[in-house]
Amino acid sequence: MPFREINSKMVEAQVVPGQTMYSQRGAMLAYRGEVSFTPNITGGQGGVMSMIGRRLANEAAPLMTVEGHGSVMFGHGGHHIQVINLSGETLYVEADRLLAFEGSLRQGTMFMGAQGGVMGVLRGQVTGQGLFTTTLQGKGSAAFLAHGGVFELTVTPGRPVHVDPQAYVAHSGDLRNRLSTAIGWRQMVGRGSGEAFQLELSGQGTVYVQASEEKL
Repeated sequence: MPFREINSKMVEAQVVPGQTMYSQRGAMLAYRGEVSFTPNITGGQGGVMSMIGRRLANEAAPLMTVEGHGSVMFGHGGHHIQVINLSGETLYVEADRLLAFEGSLRQGTMFMGAQGGVMGVLRGQVTGQGLFTTTLQGKGSAAFLAHGGVFELTVTPGRPVHVDPQAYVAHSGDLRNRLSTAIGWRQMVGRGSGEAFQLELSGQGTVYVQASEEKL
């Protein structure tokens, strides 16, 4: 059930019997066929314990279970939609950016400090993007939201990528994040995030960066 991009702000998904899809509440724009939308109390494929972890992390974004036979058009708030097809790797993205994803993907929550140590925690506090990130792992498709379009940056060993923390949207693959300061602490007063802080991602994978620093 991969997503078909109708335009930059709308995608269409085929829903077939025996397969499940999850979407952000309010993301359905239109549908054809016999399709049902049911509030999901466990928040996707992670089960009850994963749901509890996301609620403690304030990552319990309302989800709908989508089932039946037909097609559904998804979009939300006029935001740009980025589609990614996972083949076993993990996607890291904030819960409120997830538009829809296939039920074959397992959802979980990662504490940012697990990848970036103390600097990972600091990144969440400074940028306001939260201390926890939602994960999707397995084989399947996912669609997430961004401002002003998305471009992909490939990260290879020995060649890290630096991005503005507020322009960062998501990443996939085996990457580590570390927040660094571009200038001294005393000079950071009144500076924007890109001038004061840089998010360094190293390893092997892809970083998704939005064209605007605006947060959803």
